[in-house]
Amino acid sequence: MKLFLDYMQVKLLHDLVEELAGVNTGRIVEILFGKKDVNEFLIAKRMELTINQVRNILYKLSADGLVSFIRKKDKRKGWYIYYWTLKTEKCLVKLESSLMQKIEELKKVLDNREEKRFYVCKSCAIEVNEEKALEHGFSCEECAEVYELADNSGPIRDTKTMIARVEKNLKLIRNEIETIREKTRRKMVKDEKKIVKAEKERKSLMKAVRAVARSKIASEKSKSSTRKKTKKETKKNSKKIKKVGLTGKLIRKFKRKK
Repeated sequence: MKLFLDYMQVKLLHDLVEELAGVNTGRIVEILFGKKDVNEFLIAKRMELTINQVRNILYKLSADGLVSFIRKKDKRKGWYIYYWTLKTEKCLVKLESSLMQKIEELKKVLDNREEKRFYVCKSCAIEVNEEKALEHGFSCEECAEVYELADNSGPIRDTKTMIARVEKNLKLIRNEIETIREKTRRKMVKDEKKIVKAEKERKSLMKAVRAVARSKIASEKSKSSTRKKTKKETKKNSKKIKKVGLTGKLIRKFKRKK
């Protein structure tokens, strides 16, 4: 089923490209479809065209936003090489618009066939509307044969068949667009969840870092307080020792005087 859908997309996009860029340009879709960053020289080789001809096609498609490119400098030759990618969703949106326009045009043709009469010259195989036939007295302006009333049942049937076919293709394209958009939405949700998760992890890490920092500061304060206390006690004890020492000297001196 996937292969069939891809085949139908390529076929429809092939026709769209030829509408936009000219005859024999649609092959570029087959080369780019489902790939990324395709070398323009490879495209030219596959299409059997010159690099300038290929670039002209790609520039026309780029103007409609259907392809994108990146460029890289060839280190050996020194010039830039362009790598092209088909923007699938934009191509399908453009195709959707084109198919809707075709349906409108076919419906106008159908209304015209159902509401008006047409006349045909069987000798020349020329068909004209009633106004044109009346203008020339219901005689063919080429051979002067009398026009006959045309049977509209065949053209009406064919036009309805064409409308049904285009509507079927339109439905297929819309489903594919919705599939692509749903994938994009899911990716965005997934990326958003990753961002939220990363932010939570960052906050958790920052909280842990701040806790470690507070603990370190508290530890340094405790050590500083301990050092101050020890220093104070040492100083106090030193004074006591000096006082004791001085007292001892006085006692010894007093004993000698006796």
